[in-house]
Formats: sequence, structure tokens, C-alpha cells
Amino acid sequence: MLDYSREADRYDASRGGEPRADAAATAVRSLLPPGTRTLLDVACGTGLVTRRLAGAGLRVTGVDAADSMARMAAGRLPGGVVLGDSRRLPFSDASFDAVCAVWLLHLLSGAGEAAAVVAECARVLRPGGVFVTTVDKAAAHDVGSDIDAALAPRPVLPAVDGAGAVGTYAAARGLTPAGETWFRGHGQGRSPRSTIADVRRGWFTQIPPEGPLAVLLTTDLAALPDQEVPRPDPHFTLRAFRKPPAG
Repeated sequence: MLDYSREADRYDASRGGEPRADAAATAVRSLLPPGTRTLLDVACGTGLVTRRLAGAGLRVTGVDAADSMARMAAGRLPGGVVLGDSRRLPFSDASFDAVCAVWLLHLLSGAGEAAAVVAECARVLRPGGVFVTTVDKAAAHDVGSDIDAALAPRPVLPAVDGAGAVGTYAAARGLTPAGETWFRGHGQGRSPRSTIADVRRGWFTQIPPEGPLAVLLTTDLAALPDQEVPRPDPHFTLRAFRKPPAG
């Protein structure tokens, strides 16, 4: 996994910036039930999305495990960000009307860890509230482009954030499906040159940056036309799950 404390300074610019953040926040808000007043943004990163979730009667708290990310988020949402591990959230049971986790589950090491994070999100969720999360994040980047064809030899592990898997984690905690939507990943369409850079910096976790597969892939990517031209943006999927009302 990337060191997200080191990534903080370049994170927003390299991942679609303001347009992507606005699209994500709008999509999350569309899945919140009427009357939602408090929301926890788990793994809030730099707070770019978190800041957009706040307002219009919704009080938002962000939590992130990376020091530099949390500091940046705190500058955007003063008094509303804490440092904490998504596997052991520093909040009491039933503290929030809603919980969201955007671009988190796909980063986790396996199904056990992902299930633990969903369990924590369910724990701090009030009865009747909703948990909203992205699913199938990696698959969203496969837009059928020539870059995807060049990357086809790479190993692909079962996705810990696959929609079916996340549904299973949620069901284990008594959460039931409550809606789905998608949003555009503005500015995240890959170009051959940017993909070569991602391979070399270890973005594809199953490809050792100095190994023979990395050499093969970067060679094939370098042979593609329009090296600086981004291919189509991905569309990310959000799923919502409701916690049963009390009593």
C-alpha cells in the first residue's frame, strides 16, 4: 500500500481535485435518508470530500489514520477531524446518523480486515442510520481502453471491496441494502505516461516496480499512441446499507 502520509501534498491534484470531490460528495448525500444530522467520514484523507459533505444542517466528522492527511483535513474542517484507525474507530457506539467510507475498503489487506472496518462503521452507526461505501473500486478503472489491454497480464486478486463481498460484511452486522448510485471520477482517466509512472512507484500493489512484469508492462504502455492523452474517466459505485431501527 502507498504511504498516504507522504501522498498528502500531491493527493488532491493527482486524483481529480475539486470536480471529483464535488461529484463524490453529491453522490454520498443522495443516499442519506431525510433527517440525517450527523455523518462520520471514515478515512477522510485530505478532507476535500469531507468539507463538501458538511453544511445544510449536516454536521460532519472526519477520521483518518495518516497524520499529514488528517492535518490537511483539519485545515478544511476546523474542529471536525480526528486521528484514528478505521479498524478501531475512536467513537462510542451509535454516535452518528450516517457513516461513509469512500475509497477505503479496496486498500485493505483482505476480507477479514475489510469486514472489521465495516463492523466498526456499523457499531458507531445509530439504529435506522445508513452506511455508505464505494465498491469495486479497482474494476471501475477498467474502461475498455488500450491501456487496460496493455495491463491485462497483471495479476488480479479477488477484490475485498467487491459488491458481493461488501454485502456479506454488511449483512453479518445486520445491515440491509438501502440504495446505490455512481459518480464520475473526474480527472482520473489514465494516460499511458501516467500509468507507467504508477507502475514504477508501486501503485499496482501486485507488481514489484523493479520486476520483470513491470518492465513488460511499461514497455507495452510506452508503445501506445497519445502518451499524454487521458482515456475515459472511471465511474465509481456507491452502495448504502441501513441499520435496523431500535426496538
